[in-house]
Amino acid sequence: MTAPRSTVRIAFEQASIRIPIAEIGLLRDMTPAIRKTIKYGQIAASIAEVGLIEPPVVARDGRNPNRYHLLDGYLRIDILKAREQPEVVCLVALDDEAFTYNKRISRLATIQEHKMILNAVRKGVSEERLARALNVNIDSIRHKRTLTEGICPEAIDLLKDRHIPIATFVELKRLKPVRQIEAAMAMNSMNKYSVSYAKSIVAATREDLLVATRRRPARGLTETQITIMERESATLDREFKIIEKDYGRDHLVLTLAVGYIRALLGNARVVRYLAQCHPMILAEFQKIAQFQAAS
Repeated sequence: MTAPRSTVRIAFEQASIRIPIAEIGLLRDMTPAIRKTIKYGQIAASIAEVGLIEPPVVARDGRNPNRYHLLDGYLRIDILKAREQPEVVCLVALDDEAFTYNKRISRLATIQEHKMILNAVRKGVSEERLARALNVNIDSIRHKRTLTEGICPEAIDLLKDRHIPIATFVELKRLKPVRQIEAAMAMNSMNKYSVSYAKSIVAATREDLLVATRRRPARGLTETQITIMERESATLDREFKIIEKDYGRDHLVLTLAVGYIRALLGNARVVRYLAQCHPMILAEFQKIAQFQAAS
């Protein structure tokens, strides 16, 4: 007997359509403050230079299928209005998730942007045109072109969906591949990708795991302090791996224990007995149950 085949639900209508902008309803207004942001300026420059790359996403109105609600693309629509463009090509979503759609969109991460720039250069787009399209300095484009040079593939894979400052990659390039992987794992675990955090990892790295020997101690640190940091960092790495290994099991045990305590507190006879004979234990049980409910 064969198992039933699972089906994947299509999220969009199969063909994009051209819609008059006037027929697209907005669920919120565009404020002057948003129009002054860097992101708004970058998108406006991109549209002016190379046109609309990513189509807005709309959903059909439940009562009037010829009317639409905008789910994603408020900045693009506002810019097109300012350019007095009457129509726009849109993707039509099959579900109206107007209040949650933006949360489900994965914005372009640093490494993904790097790959996009490389692809554009391979296709003959000049650095100058890319800089105008992204509304950035041409030096920024050149830095992004060489972003992952000197970074091992495993570390790139760990960081490929993250938004990371370019200077953080500069710090990672000071490390040998095995240490780059450890650093990337630490950043993901802490959800911290700042340049200062990357520099602290480099400062706490043993000399044999650095690409080049330190010419001088890190600013404000003596050789002895760096040695201590290296030792403590190695100890912290070991302890972190132990905690990471046991976390799932410990969390399951804790959840079961708290569930059992809450079941006990649901029994009036048990509560009455604890109140009479063990009031301190009852108070602690109640704190645990309240904590579980709050979390």
